Amino acid sequence: MKITRSLFVAACFGTLLLAQADAQSDRYAGIVDDPHLNVVPRTPAEAERIAKVLAPPQDFTAPQRFEDLPGGAATVRVKPNADAFSQPSANLSFEDELNFKVGNGLFRKIWVSSPSSTLASDGLGPLYNARSCQRCHLKDGRGHPPGPDAENAVSMFLRISIPDDAAGIAEIKDYLGTAPDPTYGTQLQDFALPGLPAEYRLQIDYEERAVTLADGTTVMLRDPTYTAADLGYGPLHPQAMLSPRVAPQMIGLGLLEAIPAADILALADPDDADGDGISGRPNVVWSDEFNRPMLGRFGLKAGAPTVLQQSAGAFAGDIGISNPLYRDPFGECSTIQDACRTAPHGDGDVREFEIDQEGLDLVVFYSRNLAVPARRDVGDPQVLHGKQVFYDAGCASCHQPSFVTSRLTDRPEQSFQLIWPHTDMLLHDMGPGLADNRPEAVADGTEWRTAPLWGIGLTQQVSGHTLFLHDGRARSLLEAILWHGGEAQPARDRVVNMPKPDRDALVSYLESL
Repeated sequence: MKITRSLFVAACFGTLLLAQADAQSDRYAGIVDDPHLNVVPRTPAEAERIAKVLAPPQDFTAPQRFEDLPGGAATVRVKPNADAFSQPSANLSFEDELNFKVGNGLFRKIWVSSPSSTLASDGLGPLYNARSCQRCHLKDGRGHPPGPDAENAVSMFLRISIPDDAAGIAEIKDYLGTAPDPTYGTQLQDFALPGLPAEYRLQIDYEERAVTLADGTTVMLRDPTYTAADLGYGPLHPQAMLSPRVAPQMIGLGLLEAIPAADILALADPDDADGDGISGRPNVVWSDEFNRPMLGRFGLKAGAPTVLQQSAGAFAGDIGISNPLYRDPFGECSTIQDACRTAPHGDGDVREFEIDQEGLDLVVFYSRNLAVPARRDVGDPQVLHGKQVFYDAGCASCHQPSFVTSRLTDRPEQSFQLIWPHTDMLLHDMGPGLADNRPEAVADGTEWRTAPLWGIGLTQQVSGHTLFLHDGRARSLLEAILWHGGEAQPARDRVVNMPKPDRDALVSYLESL
């Protein structure tokens, strides 16, 4: 059983990994704290308890204790239907459940253009990808690429930037400087208000290729090519770098935000010091909220440090809504898009911004408290066998099964919870097949954050499809595994070569998450 990195805190108080943790603390001293959290420090006794709880399993004949509650006390037991990802944390107070529902209303609200009689909802665009948060995060679940007959990609877009060494950040070592495309900014919008052209139309062309498994099974993978077609404002910059992004699921974000940065950093092994071939490293990003470097946690390359910054950025970039963190009333309009920048906007009333701090905070509260559903079939022999295959294949080396969140003074829902997200929150080189060749902060063009796996088995029920990876190219969990390269190539090859019963059990385990 391969457990080198999965030992995590279980060995963190042993001599070897304690030394590793100290080394990581020195290396990442600037981001080891959590300014976004009000933390009660762990006592030595708590740390010892956590070490034992997070130790990797030695027995695969029965579930681990509390394994069926991936979100800890916030976990909800729900029917596996379209609303499975839209429930509040089970441990919310009555008063906070009301705040959750108000936040849900703002998350679902359809924004309209200015000027409008509905002052609380105007300010859309002028360029945008969707008219509400819910339009991208369908049922709070996973987005999808446009179908062959779709005119627009409602839950998918292209990020864009150009290389710019001068845009580095001195406080962040190895920061890969980029700048917005001079014409199109930092993301391409495929909708616009009347009288303005949209920036583009997303065109995807697939070429299929066969992968033959050791038992003779053939799996077809589709290799996408992305084109920014029908450009509305002239050509892209010659050095423009494009990165396709499908909207990810929303569950468990507050719990991921509450994991101690030090615990994530203890898993980092950028120089592969232990020789296991896995060299995960943190993304270090600039916090516009705290005006300092922080650990990146959110987004497909861990480009945002907090749920608030991720949410504020989505309001500005996806919908064109100004807010206290990103104040431009014209959203993503570039300096040469004059008609876009001078169009009517919605921040000239008592709100000051198109969504004010109170509204933004309610959306953030909603996003933090979308509950993780309880696991299903956790004790099924097929699932338990698949769990052992998951460990033996090396999947747990990156998809770290469990953490314990910080003890918090002001967020009881996320405070001191044993959670099972199956992610180390770190960047990994996933090989040329998945590379977007576009850097983001410290992340290079082949690196992606390990995707959390909790809830992945409910994708069909919630989102109506089984399209996975950052751009939805994989049409099944097996296809997603077969796209793994780079650091994950050995684990992928073990899946290719394993007997079909083991492979089927592995998929059953993933479907139970």
